Amino acid sequence: MRMIMLAAAGAAFILAGPASAQAPIPEAAPKPPPASAPQAPATPPAIKSVSVVDLDELPEATRGQINELLATRTADQLERLRKAIETAPVAKAALDAKGLTARDVVIAQIDDAGELTIVTKKAG
Repeated sequence: MRMIMLAAAGAAFILAGPASAQAPIPEAAPKPPPASAPQAPATPPAIKSVSVVDLDELPEATRGQINELLATRTADQLERLRKAIETAPVAKAALDAKGLTARDVVIAQIDDAGELTIVTKKAG
């Protein structure tokens, strides 16, 4: 379950760059490097596998953390996330296999091993 909580947390998000649409949940937030350390550009890992999880299937505590995070996100951030999902064929295929679309995505994260976790909430 720790994997789902970390994967759903929202730090260093799907495909990085402009697609990163969520802020980290405090306990999952990476520590910033010391001020004197040079900043290396973040390169997201390649997607090796995709898990699609419905928000309602997550433990109550995890749902609460995600809902708090979602309350702080802008419509533009959510739209960038959904566009990133649409442009990642493996992510789009995983959603299609479950009868979902990028419109159902509320949060997603890729870990260092390339495991992309997409959390969805069926619209309507």
